[in-house]
Amino acid sequence: MKDFTKGKISKQIFYFALPIVFSSLLQQLYSIVDSIFIGHYVGKQGLAAIGASFPLIFALISFVIGIGSGSTVVISQYLGAKRMESVKKAVETMYIFMFFGGIILTVIGVFISPYIFILTNLPADVIPEAIDYIQVYLMGTVLFFGFAGTNAILRGLGDSKTPFYFTLIATITNILLDWLFIAELGMGVKGAALGTIMAQGGAFFTAIIYLNRNHELISIYINKLSFDRKIFKESVRIGLPTGFQQTIVSFGMIALFGIVNGFGTDVVAAYSIALRIESIPLMLAMSFAAAIAPFVGQNVGADQMLRVKKGYRSALLMTNAISILISILFLIAPRLIIQVFTNDKAVIEIGVEYMYIVAPFYLIFSTMFILNGTLRGAGATLIPMFITLIALWAVRIPVSWILSDTIGRTGIWWGVPIGWFVGMVISYIYYKTGYWKKSKIKIKPIPVDARVDLPK
Repeated sequence: MKDFTKGKISKQIFYFALPIVFSSLLQQLYSIVDSIFIGHYVGKQGLAAIGASFPLIFALISFVIGIGSGSTVVISQYLGAKRMESVKKAVETMYIFMFFGGIILTVIGVFISPYIFILTNLPADVIPEAIDYIQVYLMGTVLFFGFAGTNAILRGLGDSKTPFYFTLIATITNILLDWLFIAELGMGVKGAALGTIMAQGGAFFTAIIYLNRNHELISIYINKLSFDRKIFKESVRIGLPTGFQQTIVSFGMIALFGIVNGFGTDVVAAYSIALRIESIPLMLAMSFAAAIAPFVGQNVGADQMLRVKKGYRSALLMTNAISILISILFLIAPRLIIQVFTNDKAVIEIGVEYMYIVAPFYLIFSTMFILNGTLRGAGATLIPMFITLIALWAVRIPVSWILSDTIGRTGIWWGVPIGWFVGMVISYIYYKTGYWKKSKIKIKPIPVDARVDLPK
């Protein structure tokens, strides 16, 4: 575990973020490898099916994941205050919540998914494969929650290296299973979904075995887990706005796909590929945001606000530098990158068009996420939820709809950076007010002479 309340700030954040960055890149390989195999062995209908399924999957899991993020903040703040027994209770409470949440969402998702695809006007030649993909994928929701929850808990405890190793196992397994199920057995989109859930399940069970043998605070024995209502209530208070926010984002993505779907299969396939490519810079920004949150959480718990401010600035500088480099790369060779996924010329040209419009603005997105990561680490999650609501539903979706009706599909693409810009500006204004500092959880202080160092 990592103690962020002392030591060189920029070095701590960088080395803590590095495994998260690699883990996030590996996680994106799930979707990227799926898309590459589907693009070459199934075709553009398969690509469109996976792309259209993602926002619905995200909508189903985001609420539970959001609540789980509240648990991560609680864990990091208890850790900063050296309340080890409370840390252990928070970990166990999160696992129980994730398990039951996964079962409920699987049932709901399998039932409603066909109706959502019809409601959003998904092209008729894509709907059957989209249903096949999402219904197989949702069968592994509990495994996904267990895998993602374990990684989130470890990061909240200041350990970003162990989640990387678990994610590496899952990624390698997923690539091998994609080759087997799609290329060799010809299972199509069902094979992509099955490979993903089997890879996540295998990594989760590997994590359980490892943690039960080697970790002091995390032991996952079903008959020994206990649910703490007080800690869960605190986790919900912090995580509920994030859950609503992510749900709002996911339904916004569904609404955007509803606009895109009206332009036909080629545009849906190109948009799906562009989102896969774009996930790399976006996940890098999210990784640094995930790194700054426990840093802020521990220092807020230890009442070291100056370190919080310096940590925010360090994370912002590093993330912005990376975003600029990626933007340059994507603007130099967008066609070569898109050709990795498909040989369809019409799809390639539409994808290049998207990249030229959106890629120059990754800096805005990264700034917004570092701001929001700082706020969430302090426990201030309600205002970021409203900011997201405004940026997406009051700006991006209306702008995309209006511009697509006047200048065509490029209007949808221009709605992306415009929405990011509004979200970044409002987030920065709220950060500068300082009101977020009042959101920390109430922790009874431990006398200085009674405090102990964190376990190594």
